[in-house]
Amino acid sequence: MKTAPSAGPASGAVPDGGAQPARGVPPAGPAQPGTRADRKAAEAAAADSAAHAAPDSTPPAARPAMGAHFREPLPTSALQIRPPREDVERRNAEREQAANAKPVLPRVMQVLLAVFYPVVLLVLAVRAVTSPLFLWAEYHRPGFPGDGYGFNADDRMTYGSYAVDYLSNWSGPRYLGELVNRSGEKLFQDGEVSHMADVKLVILSAFGAGALVGLICIAVIIYLRRRSTGGVRRGLFAGSIVTLTVIIGLGALAVLGWERFFTEFHRIFFANGSWTFALEDTLIRLFPGQFWIDAGIVIAALVLLTALVTLILTWPTRRRRGLPKPAKKVKKDEAADSESRSGSPTGEDRLAPL
Repeated sequence: MKTAPSAGPASGAVPDGGAQPARGVPPAGPAQPGTRADRKAAEAAAADSAAHAAPDSTPPAARPAMGAHFREPLPTSALQIRPPREDVERRNAEREQAANAKPVLPRVMQVLLAVFYPVVLLVLAVRAVTSPLFLWAEYHRPGFPGDGYGFNADDRMTYGSYAVDYLSNWSGPRYLGELVNRSGEKLFQDGEVSHMADVKLVILSAFGAGALVGLICIAVIIYLRRRSTGGVRRGLFAGSIVTLTVIIGLGALAVLGWERFFTEFHRIFFANGSWTFALEDTLIRLFPGQFWIDAGIVIAALVLLTALVTLILTWPTRRRRGLPKPAKKVKKDEAADSESRSGSPTGEDRLAPL
């Protein structure tokens, strides 16, 4: 018995491998990955392909060049805006003032050197006078007044040397208090010994202060030589001017009234009544009034001469100040050089036959 051929496959049947699906039935999608990681990878690949396929709406001029990197604007880009002219001028003036300003410490050191230099010179001059050499020169110079109570030049030199040595050594008052003359009597009375002890205190204090000030001056000179060009010269120049001013002023006072000057000087350092003695006392016989006049003249002369030499050696010439020669001087030197090179006759020209 023959069966009728079927009109076609059933609507719900699955076609063979090469057969087309039935019309109206959508095709089956791709197989989904089995794991979550696979699904994530598939989604990322789909998004990447969509980004490459989408057209770029950015203008070509605005797109970065191949291999270029995006750069953030520099924080100093605002400095490209020019500040107001007043600010520029003010900053330039401040910058120039800061460049021309000199350090304060070297100037202070120069002032210290100028102030301490006269002190050092005065102490050195006093030290030169309080020496046996000056004592010998005084006792043996022509015109020095003699002693009316019996001291000759040898006696004065011997006894006076004890008094001068006492001022600079570390002995006590017994150094003078136990001295006796040829008669066996005490050479110096108690009042004289007491005054010499006061003089010794003043002299040693002055020498100590002078030594300290001298060390400070040496340290200042070393500092200025390293830190300030010409600082030592300027300090010594100013110090010499100060020294000359002080010495000339004191010299004028001494010349106008020596007795008053001598009295006021003693009143500054000694108590009233402790420095006045009779003419027959040993201190007056050894050191009469002429001795102190000569000592003052020698001290002033030594200080004045040293200050003058310092003033000359440190005078601020153009070369010492580091300034160039004047234009007239330069032109004159150039003209002289050109004349010496071109205009001077040679030996052959001088000996040329007529």
